[in-house]
Amino acid sequence: MKELPLTVKRSIELMGICLLGIILAYGQQIIMPVILAFFLSIVLLPVYRFLRSKKAPEFLAILLPILLGAVLIALAIWFFTGQINSLLAEFPMIKKNISIHLAELSGWINKKTNFSTPEQLKFINEQSNKVLSNAGAILGGAANSITSILIYIGLVPIYIYLFLSYKGLLIRFVFVWFEKSEHKKVEEVMKETEEIIKGYLIGLMIQISYIIVLLGGLLLLFGIKHALLIGVIFAILNLIPYIGALIGNIIGVLLTLTSSQEILPVFIVLGVIAAVQFLDNNILMPRIVGSKVRINAFAAILGVFISGSLAGFTGMFLALPMIAILKVIFDRSEMFKPWGILLGDEVIQKKPLKFPKLIVRKKKIDDVEV
Repeated sequence: MKELPLTVKRSIELMGICLLGIILAYGQQIIMPVILAFFLSIVLLPVYRFLRSKKAPEFLAILLPILLGAVLIALAIWFFTGQINSLLAEFPMIKKNISIHLAELSGWINKKTNFSTPEQLKFINEQSNKVLSNAGAILGGAANSITSILIYIGLVPIYIYLFLSYKGLLIRFVFVWFEKSEHKKVEEVMKETEEIIKGYLIGLMIQISYIIVLLGGLLLLFGIKHALLIGVIFAILNLIPYIGALIGNIIGVLLTLTSSQEILPVFIVLGVIAAVQFLDNNILMPRIVGSKVRINAFAAILGVFISGSLAGFTGMFLALPMIAILKVIFDRSEMFKPWGILLGDEVIQKKPLKFPKLIVRKKKIDDVEV
């Protein structure tokens, strides 16, 4: 059979990527719970294997890890709800502090610009009317979000149970899909995929714990109000690579402004967050996760934005492990190896076009500087 030209192959690959994006965008309500359940089932797999080694019945070995995970999630929700309730209990004080900060901001704007206080109030009222006019759309979006959360809560445990129950059938399906000569590569991909998912998700759980302890504890020592709430929000948002930390900083500043009439606590919060983030990014997280697959920052950021636009918060959260798994698959496939190079973070010291293997020479051009 005649081999397809290279341009045709690349065109088919790009069309396949676009098709996957379309399927994910339109089928995210079905696909994302399945992907999340698959990742969580791999995290729970060691617990399942341990219980089975102790002669526990299969249904019990599957059910106990799921119940344990549900209890941990319920405790986290209970803690977060308690922090929110303590914040709402101080609403009169928050309203007073916001009025003080707005008055100071209005005075500063008056000094620096010709934008008077009445004009500022007019602008705020206009924006408020726009927000109120869009209240229906906002409430509709909130209702959709709540519906999505309920779907996840209901479906993910069921999918996890089914993945663990039928794992042998799924593994057999994967091996039957490929030729026998490819089975060794398939096994390597499956093992490395399991290591990546377990390392990443377990690492994130550890990361959430120590960020809450470090950030919340340090802010408590400095006397910052709602220190634990700031720590919890920042730890959760930090799950979203690159973007989440920025949003966490902004929310931390806003919470501090609403709970204090001074500016100094804001700089304390920013300084403590910066210190904890530096410790997390450069010392703790690399040692905890320790993944063999490294993704370059451009691919990671682009992947987070694309996954977020296609599949919402879950897509942003799962973007990095999905990209890492794709890189493992691409690196072991001759057809998709260029995509694996594109996702990796290998630093090429020399100019790429100086490598004979990367250049197709039609004529000798040794003296040309590329």
